[in-house]
Amino acid sequence: MSLRVFIVDDEAPARSRLRVLLTDIQNECPNQIVGEASNGIEALDELARHPADAVLADIRMPRMDGIELARHLGKLSPAPAVIFTTAYDQYAVQAFELNALDYLVKPVRARRLVAALQKAHKAGPPAQAALQQASSEERRHFSVSERGRILLLPVADVLYLRAELKYVTARTVEREFVLDESLTRLESEFARLFVRVHRSCLIARSAIAGFERNQDEAAEAQWSVVVHGLAERLPVSRRQWSIVKAALVDKTTGA
Repeated sequence: MSLRVFIVDDEAPARSRLRVLLTDIQNECPNQIVGEASNGIEALDELARHPADAVLADIRMPRMDGIELARHLGKLSPAPAVIFTTAYDQYAVQAFELNALDYLVKPVRARRLVAALQKAHKAGPPAQAALQQASSEERRHFSVSERGRILLLPVADVLYLRAELKYVTARTVEREFVLDESLTRLESEFARLFVRVHRSCLIARSAIAGFERNQDEAAEAQWSVVVHGLAERLPVSRRQWSIVKAALVDKTTGA
């Protein structure tokens, strides 16, 4: 069967070289190029309309890099295999080898491309945990599955994250979105951007407008967070009070 391949690279010459190579290896590895994009955001949009078995993704790209793209692609059904391409970067190479992620160093060679495509197609999509370990950067977007497609929710738009049974609700000024992720993992990844207010809720540090004292003396929390752009108040547990208060001080002083 012909392998459906999608190319993602912000440099047109690099995409052109991969197209030529894929044509050259047709006898050894039958393939069909189903599309290409210059960054991860474009790729997700195109792949929703043109599914692929394998994606060749550059690591360093504007707007959304290859590793973040791969994490979002894992939400597709079926999810494509991903092979990363990169100019020689010792850190990236070591991180990828450590996490068993397949990569090609530019300029890509035909023999190596054949081996990578055959290996990736058998292995399937990379594990989310391996992708997270290999990346030194926070994601810029959350993946939201709605009506059979993937929506990208900018992390910067999220005011707070709240655990709801098996899911996490991400709240923006406009509406709520459901994420299929754990609050603990999100807290670890976005510790710079979010702070825990109680056991089931993280608030964006930038969304803290101030605090209100609860009038109900029987309430578990003595203080609530005033959230920018919302009438809703988020209770702060006694355990987290000093940490959340410090987050507002740091934000005010620019620390």
